[in-house]
Amino acid sequence: MSESVKQTENETKGVEYALPCVKCAGKTHHKALASIDVRGEEESFDFDFAWITQHQIIQCQGCKSISFREQTSTSEDHPDQGLNETLYPSRLEGRRGLGQDVRYLPLKVRGIYNETLQALVNLSPILAGIGLRALLETVCTEKAAIGKDLFKKIDNLVAQAILTPASAAILHKIRTLGNDAAHEVKPHTDKQLGLAMDVVEHLLRDVYILPKQMESEF
Repeated sequence: MSESVKQTENETKGVEYALPCVKCAGKTHHKALASIDVRGEEESFDFDFAWITQHQIIQCQGCKSISFREQTSTSEDHPDQGLNETLYPSRLEGRRGLGQDVRYLPLKVRGIYNETLQALVNLSPILAGIGLRALLETVCTEKAAIGKDLFKKIDNLVAQAILTPASAAILHKIRTLGNDAAHEVKPHTDKQLGLAMDVVEHLLRDVYILPKQMESEF
């Protein structure tokens, strides 16, 4: 059996790819600024195997943010198989997060939000569900909500005029989603988690971000 590995530099430099951007909404063109391709071959009496891994520093051609792309393929891959592609930092198409506005969040709320967002974009549905529930718990604690459990605390935010009854009803659904993730190890779909995150981000904007922005402007 014999094995060989070869490394080449900047073979794909200048090539553009349509990829989700860390900052822009949706996919944008990303150009490879530099690349290192590593190829390998393994030969035996009855089996040959080849693989290639591309490592690229890429730049969004819209916002100019720089990130990293890795793509791996082998001679055993089926033609219809999707690309084995990994992006760093991880991201989901259309998921921009709160961006620089996270600075308006209290420290503990900000920490849980960032961890939950990372679980979401890294396709860790159970951790994302638990994180969403933890976010609600942290907001309730920060706002000194009264109640023996999260159900009562969310309702108390309505009594404090922090939430409307309609908003509380939606948050109760997210509370249930988080309970399923934590106690039953139940993963929810990307769509469900994405909608839940949209609701929680809307809550964080209403409760923390917009009041701080209004205070600074007026």
